[in-house]
Amino acid sequence: MSDCCQKENNQLIEYDLIVIGAGSGGFSAAITAAEREKKVLLIGYGTIGGTCVNIGCVPSKTLIRGVELAHLAGQTKRFNGISSHAKIVDWGALIEQKKDLVDALRKAKYSDILPEYPNITYLKGKAKLDKNANKTSVLVDGTHYHANHIIIATGSSNAIPPIKGLKEINYLDSTALLDSKQLPESLLIIGAGVIGCELGQAFSRAGVKVSICCRSRLLSNEEPEISDALEGYFQEEGIIVYKGIEYQEIKRCSNGYELSFANSTEKVCAEKVLVCTGRRPNTAALGCEEAGVKLNSKGGIEVNEYLNSSNPAIYAVGDVTGRDMFVYMAAYGAKLAVNNALDRDAIPYDASTMPVVAFTDPQVAHVGLTEKQALQAGFDVKTSVLPLSKVPRAIAARNTNGVIKLVADKKTDQLLGAHICAQEAGDSVQTAVLAIKAQMTSKELGDTVFPYLTMVEGLKLAAQTFDKDVNKLSCCAG
Repeated sequence: MSDCCQKENNQLIEYDLIVIGAGSGGFSAAITAAEREKKVLLIGYGTIGGTCVNIGCVPSKTLIRGVELAHLAGQTKRFNGISSHAKIVDWGALIEQKKDLVDALRKAKYSDILPEYPNITYLKGKAKLDKNANKTSVLVDGTHYHANHIIIATGSSNAIPPIKGLKEINYLDSTALLDSKQLPESLLIIGAGVIGCELGQAFSRAGVKVSICCRSRLLSNEEPEISDALEGYFQEEGIIVYKGIEYQEIKRCSNGYELSFANSTEKVCAEKVLVCTGRRPNTAALGCEEAGVKLNSKGGIEVNEYLNSSNPAIYAVGDVTGRDMFVYMAAYGAKLAVNNALDRDAIPYDASTMPVVAFTDPQVAHVGLTEKQALQAGFDVKTSVLPLSKVPRAIAARNTNGVIKLVADKKTDQLLGAHICAQEAGDSVQTAVLAIKAQMTSKELGDTVFPYLTMVEGLKLAAQTFDKDVNKLSCCAG
């Protein structure tokens, strides 16, 4: 169906399901419903494909990898008899290549997919929820569309901190920074979450003088051992980190902008300013109150374990709920929400083994509980901390930057959490996901056969470290 305003007997065609938001979560919901032979209206506002492919994961990760290659070429000094060097000669060309990749993936994974599902109608416009008698309806450009169920997947936007003077300066968000065809000489980053750390290191490696400022520490949701290790590696690369600070004011200065702190006499000056202090759910213009949809303390849509809102006919998934703001969780939640809407809430949402990855170098990844969270949950906790200087793969690669921390229940030995700072930690963490999902003990993980000289073998060694000195083990000994 190409025209969602078609009428039968002068009556507006109704849908089985309306999906608001045409990003990864919205497409996941629409396709799931279409595969169940439901008539779906997919409403998108802005560029089709949402945050991840257009301005988030895809553009940032391709630039990070490109800059990393130039950086690694200068690291051959770790090996005798090898000399190599690389440099960025045309940043604008790299940005254009990034744009071409984004355009290609948006077309291949979003625009070109729609014709494959004739029972999905795509409508571009700004949707607002409405409640009309016994029917759930959505208003788009003055027209009402009705359905039995609605899935909201409108994502999130940059959250701007209340720093004095910030609204008066020309600061950048990550989207603007990733589109910049010229590198600044210096960059001040406000916020040390995943975005701040990833882009901070990437632009530092591109030759920009980078300062990162945060009220807590780098990647504050990670274990302190992980955060401290990453900070040390950043400092070795020349990145200046200001942590535990209170923002006072930012203003223009002769060289760009100057940020002052309330709890320090230090000031940070830079040519450009990047603000990345978190995300806020896109709920402001949805008309949630009129539709009987309650919001939570984060401004996101409040949902139950089945992703159902306070309006029984409306479900919400992904960033718009204000939790688990990762594209893969939006896609997972969307499938779940559709099936729950159609099957009367059959399967609960489960984020207990949700993997999280930051694409810094070394990468940072975790799954499960931190030591603090485990203690707060009432567990009698034991931990294992293994530096990568004890991992054969890291030793052979002459790069022992990193650390692995495991959290387990002292009484049952069951694994509760795994936290990794290492090259390709994002790949290694999936083994920990499966181990925790299977409710393995640390002994069972330590007794599992792992291939030698792989980074994931570090999980086995970290598990053995609970009750063994791995320094006393031979290669592959268990």
